[in-house]
Formats: sequence, structure tokens, C-alpha cells
Amino acid sequence: MILVTGASGTVGSEVLRRLPPGAEVRAMSRDPARVTAAGHAVEAVRGDHRDPRSLAAALRGVRRAFLVTNAVDGDDDVRFLRAAGEAGVRQVVKLSAAAVLDHGAQDLVTRWQRSCEEALRGSGLGWTLLRPRAFMSNALGWAGSVRAEQVVRALHGTAVTSCVDPGDVAEVAVRALTEEGHEGNSYTLTGPQAISAFEQTRILGDLLGRSLRFEELGRDQARTALLRRHPAPVAEALLASADRARDGAKARVEDTVRAVTGRDARTFRDWAHDHLAAFAPAPDAA
Repeated sequence: MILVTGASGTVGSEVLRRLPPGAEVRAMSRDPARVTAAGHAVEAVRGDHRDPRSLAAALRGVRRAFLVTNAVDGDDDVRFLRAAGEAGVRQVVKLSAAAVLDHGAQDLVTRWQRSCEEALRGSGLGWTLLRPRAFMSNALGWAGSVRAEQVVRALHGTAVTSCVDPGDVAEVAVRALTEEGHEGNSYTLTGPQAISAFEQTRILGDLLGRSLRFEELGRDQARTALLRRHPAPVAEALLASADRARDGAKARVEDTVRAVTGRDARTFRDWAHDHLAAFAPAPDAA
């Protein structure tokens, strides 16, 4: 039995789509009704990292688990790993982040991710770490302004990041969950090129057949936008992360996707082509 946590999230939902037919799969979510797994017989269960009973039920009979947590500076990983050990889980594939390898990254989010990795490595369970660079899907945050104003707004628009398609991250996760030989490995996952928000704007405009404008956000403007979605400490961590990108810390490209899956990592253009509907204006507004 394979357990997928964060099953309705960006990567978890893609893992469910890619698991091979016939695999015994359980999907854990706070809201099981949101779990979709086209073509798969998936047992969707309610699970909360802070509810020991729900964790024990979700982990019953599980041998491999895909672990996603997002309560920054919390102990959800420790709770899950304790329950996993008690349930006899053999291997945990953990979604982490590439920033843990950057000694200059000392923000709240990165420190928390490092502590989660340490908890897994010290748990006595088999482990595999997935360390993706920023997701290409973060560009969906621009969809509203692209549809309404034909504008993309971002901080440090010329800073480049080797962002990765979440589907590629999910494909590597599936390999780690279904094949032997991945235990004890840490995989840094990037796209095939480092790209800036300005360049992403150009690609989106080209695919849409529209002239999009890029507007550089000032630091205070970026902070205000982040505070609409995140607590202040997380917003400050994300600003620090953007500064590291400006300074070149996120430009390195790795060939890990090809090494694990046998195919090239997808480009931002590939990802944008598949998600173009999110950026297109409604027919009556065209």
C-alpha cells in the first residue's frame, strides 16, 4: 500500500495521476472530497497530522508514503514519522526544497525544511528526499492580472530561477515510491534552464497571442501582496528567497529529472502550453 499525503495539492495530485494502474493507493487529505485520481482506484481518507487517530488509520497497512507538510515551523513531520514507525512503514519519500543546500538561506521556511529533513533521516525509516526548485505553477498567481489587465507583476523581474514543472517532481516521486534503489538518496530537481519572470511573461504572451506587459514591483508592494496570502514571518521568508534569486542563488540547473526518469525535464513553455486556459480571457471578454 502506498499513502499519498497532500493528495489534493500541487504535487500530491500529480503523484496520484501518475501512479501505475493496479497499485494499492490511499490518499490522505483534510478534505477527501477534493481528491481526484482519474483512472485509479484510490481510497481517499481524512487525515490530519495533529490527529493521531486519523494518522494511524491512514497509515494502516502502508509500506511506502509520500509526505508533504506545510505548517511552517511546526512539528507535523515528527508526528507523521512517529505514527509511520508505529504502523510499520518501510520508506518515506519527502517533499523538501532545493534551498536547504544553500548555506546563505537562513530564512524561517528553509530552517524549518532542514529540520524536517533531519527528523526523517533520524527516524529509522527508509527515506528519499525530493528537493525541487520553485514550481513553474507559481506563475498561476499571475493569471488574474493577465486575464484582466494583460499584466504580470513581480519582484526582481530579471532574476533567474531554474524552476521545475510539478509534474516532473511527481514523476520522480512515483519512481521512488514504486522502484527499488531510491532509499537514502536526495534528489535536487530543476527545470532545463534558468528563467526570469520577465522571460516567462514573454513566453505567456507568445502562446496567448497577446502583448503582455511586465511591471516590476517595489519591495513594499511585494510585501503587501505576500501579506494578503501569508503570515508576516512567512512573507519575510519569501522576500528573502526572492533576494537570493536576484543574487543568482537559484540559477543552477541539475539533470536529475533525466537521470531518474530517462527523459528531459519540461520547459516553462511546455508547462505554460498545458495551462494556457488559466491565463486566457473569458470568451465574452475577448
